[in-house]
Amino acid sequence: ALNPWDVMLCVSGTAIACENALVVAIICYSPALRTPMFVLVGSLATADLLAGLGLILNFVFQYVIRSETVSLLTVGFLVASFAASVSSLLAITVDRYLSLYNALTYYSERTVLCIHTMLAGAWGVSLCLGLLPVLGWNCLHDRATCSVVRPLTKSNVTLLSASFFLIFLIMLHLYIEICKIVCRHAHQIALQQHFLTASHYVATKKGVSTLAIILGTFGASWLPFAIYCVVGDPDYPSVYTYATLLPATYNSMINPIIYAYRNQEIQRSMWVLFCGCFQAKVSFRSRSPSDV
Repeated sequence: ALNPWDVMLCVSGTAIACENALVVAIICYSPALRTPMFVLVGSLATADLLAGLGLILNFVFQYVIRSETVSLLTVGFLVASFAASVSSLLAITVDRYLSLYNALTYYSERTVLCIHTMLAGAWGVSLCLGLLPVLGWNCLHDRATCSVVRPLTKSNVTLLSASFFLIFLIMLHLYIEICKIVCRHAHQIALQQHFLTASHYVATKKGVSTLAIILGTFGASWLPFAIYCVVGDPDYPSVYTYATLLPATYNSMINPIIYAYRNQEIQRSMWVLFCGCFQAKVSFRSRSPSDV
């Protein structure tokens, strides 16, 4: 019999794959979208696309082709994809911080090299994490070592959860620093104009609120699952694992809305891609990497 939780994960994976496939297609289709910011957004969309496909494949192989080897491969694929997604979010946060902290030198070749190095490291580490269960770090032959996410071991999910907590703390610190920089810039503008205008106050408040929403969405999606992986026991009902894992997948569904579809360059490329009738008189403001 079909498990309704597995069906929901498959539906979630389908939505994730469709959303992010569109973002990847737009970025690949538009030569203008080659700046470091869009490279990072493309990396995030690619990781989420693979995660969505992984959820679909996991459902298919679970009910059509039952094999321990296939199960390990799909779990490893999902671990690598979601790890790359979280790592890409960290890279985007670092990029936003650098675009504000080093605004004068941000568009240098050094920044491009830094971005590509971060992405190479993020995908390399994610691939290694995904290969661990395939290379033997699993509980197929020792059920006592199983975690709440079979066939991953307790030590494996503890490592993954610890890595997530570290990334979350780094992102929290960087977003706090970004808020300080934004508020400092608003204060400097106010001093130059001798008073803080309503527009400056609204813009600052909007920027800080957006940062809070981004970080809050990320934490609300992943923190329950990461905490449950540490404190949960494999003897607990599987519904607890599903109930914390499903919201984590929603983060990959929300990412394209936050980081791609709100960007007006991508909106313009969508007009060109789907309509072919983009009018030059329509004004689009290209967002800077620091826009939130």
